[in-house]
Amino acid sequence: MEAGAFHLPDDLAAKATEQQIGADERHFAAIARTLEESTAELERRLDAARRAPGGAGPRALERDQEVHHLTARLRTLRRFGLDLCLGRTVTDDGETRYIGRLGLTATDGTRLLHDWRSPVSGPFFGATHGDPMGLASRRRYRWTRGRITDYWDEVFSGEGLEGNAALDDQSAFIASLGADRSPRMRDVLGTIQADQDAIIRAGSRGALVVDGGPGTGKTVVALHRSAYLLYSDPRLSHRRGGVLFVGPHQPYLDYVGDVLPSLGEEGVQTCTLRDLVPGGPQARPEADPAVAALKSGLDVVGVIDAAVRFYEDPPAEGLEVLTPWAEVWLGKDDWISAFDAPPPGTPHNEAPEFILDELATILAGKHPEDDDGNRPPEAAVRKALRQNADLMDALNRGWPWLDAADIVADLFSVPAYLRRCAPDLSPDERRLLARRGGAWTVEDLPLVDAARQRLGDPESARRRLKQAAAIAAEAERRAEVAADIVSADLDSEGAVAMLRGHDLQDALIDEAGRPTSTPDLLAGPFAHIVVDEAQELTDAEWQMLLLRNPSRSFTIVGDRAQARHGFDGTWEQRLERVGLDRVELASLSINYRTPEEVMAEAEPVIRAALPDANVPTSIRSSGLPVVHGTPGDLHDVLDAWLAENPEGTVCVIGDPRFRPTPRVRSLTPGLAKGLEFDLVVLVDPERFGEGIEGAVDRYVAMTRATRQLVVLSD
Repeated sequence: MEAGAFHLPDDLAAKATEQQIGADERHFAAIARTLEESTAELERRLDAARRAPGGAGPRALERDQEVHHLTARLRTLRRFGLDLCLGRTVTDDGETRYIGRLGLTATDGTRLLHDWRSPVSGPFFGATHGDPMGLASRRRYRWTRGRITDYWDEVFSGEGLEGNAALDDQSAFIASLGADRSPRMRDVLGTIQADQDAIIRAGSRGALVVDGGPGTGKTVVALHRSAYLLYSDPRLSHRRGGVLFVGPHQPYLDYVGDVLPSLGEEGVQTCTLRDLVPGGPQARPEADPAVAALKSGLDVVGVIDAAVRFYEDPPAEGLEVLTPWAEVWLGKDDWISAFDAPPPGTPHNEAPEFILDELATILAGKHPEDDDGNRPPEAAVRKALRQNADLMDALNRGWPWLDAADIVADLFSVPAYLRRCAPDLSPDERRLLARRGGAWTVEDLPLVDAARQRLGDPESARRRLKQAAAIAAEAERRAEVAADIVSADLDSEGAVAMLRGHDLQDALIDEAGRPTSTPDLLAGPFAHIVVDEAQELTDAEWQMLLLRNPSRSFTIVGDRAQARHGFDGTWEQRLERVGLDRVELASLSINYRTPEEVMAEAEPVIRAALPDANVPTSIRSSGLPVVHGTPGDLHDVLDAWLAENPEGTVCVIGDPRFRPTPRVRSLTPGLAKGLEFDLVVLVDPERFGEGIEGAVDRYVAMTRATRQLVVLSD
């Protein structure tokens, strides 16, 4: 007999009756059949898409997107199987709806699973006893290796009691919070709570701040909101920029790496701030705190703009330009007019193309008319200008190619240049910023990034020039061929005569042979940016993100009490200072992760430094007290815990000499931020630092524990 979806242990026999799970088993059988059919159909469509001609331009893009979409869906179906289903709801009028990671429809049109992001699925996550949202009952499943090993029911009305005799309410959910952790963030979609779901489904206009203390599910909200917005908001589609997710450090991204694919969404770009700049991951923090603070507070966009404009200087003298048709004078005012031609926002290294176009227009208009009253065409004049060494030399002197690293290096090594570009700095501050070579620091990255954005990529710009030249040459060749065919006049139907039309000639151009370039996937612009641990960002780092998000559509996740360098004012005041004026605030105050025993010890640590810290309320107890000892007890503590717990993860924080093992990591407080472990062992936490920075590091480290905390101090 084929095994069903349920595999309940003997002590849950009361939940395994036909009355309780019979309808579910029949529904899962239908899901299994449809999954098999859907997988086969997806494989067929994917094979056909891959075999289809690649085409060029939009056709190639559409084919690639189709392959990506089919591959992502097929990967999700193969990964989850029946456990695509999260649970079910029964409405007041008796309709049963099954909620899944993806939507699924049988061949006869029956809806077997509703996508968790669809409006009809909202009550599954958002219903409460105070606001049932039209539900009579809700059931959530716990899956283990592809089968249901437990489930729990919640009833919102008297009608919901029928068929729900094995009620658990929230007890099973609370118990699941203490389950063993793994090196990757565990799947929590099925247990999203109403307060979290309301934020996940909030609109995307402006900036939404999600403020919450440790364990409140900020990261869960940030990740699930990324997937939800891409599904529900067409303004954020990949064709319009998509979504960028920014995490605090690489261990964090590794930890959450499985979450978005498990939600059926593989199109979100993820990175750290350092990843936005080539070579950024290798940058080290500034050694001098005063220099770090000064750089972090710079108006990097304004400074870089002034630095680049210094090199945008039209020639002060006119030039006699010799073309194949005449010798034409290019005056000073003509240069000024041409240098004003690039549209606002054009990257510096891409602007010469606009300048050349304007010069061609100006000079074509100055040519004397021929006997037929015509002047040379602008395209021909432009081609001639490129071959004029004197003109190109004058253009390159007045508008030279620039490199981002050189611009920033000159700012810190040429005092007069820095004084011109940052006039608000005092002489002492400029001397403080003077550098004599060396690798870039973390605090330099916003300046380098702003310079790259302002300049554009020189190599990319050069590739575009080559591409334009290749297209022009191909168009010219096709036009010549078309002219030869038309001149033969062998087409009685008139089809060949159509070759006189520019549209058809353009369509004949072989786009597949054009030079191409690999896009910078993190360059933006993005339609929406999600930032986790946002309380740590400096003014300069915010500019890196604002440059990539012209619409100012953000989800900003953080906790002011976890800001290592302090957090002055409110979120609204902080964000207004960096240029975000449409700000809404949502708060999370329930700590689902950290046991009461741990929070009782962690709360006084942060309140001593920040009396108004947003400390969340824990809703569960592990029954394990916080253990104190000395650093010499470390190995005994670990050996005992690992022997008693065959599964689960441990983190030692504060002992750089400790060598990690497969189940025990060793991290600094900063790199532990955003992560969670069953057991956390702090070694000499008083050495983490003084003042707010030290208190925050201790608070963050303590609240990584989901079961037990051990503090070892001399």
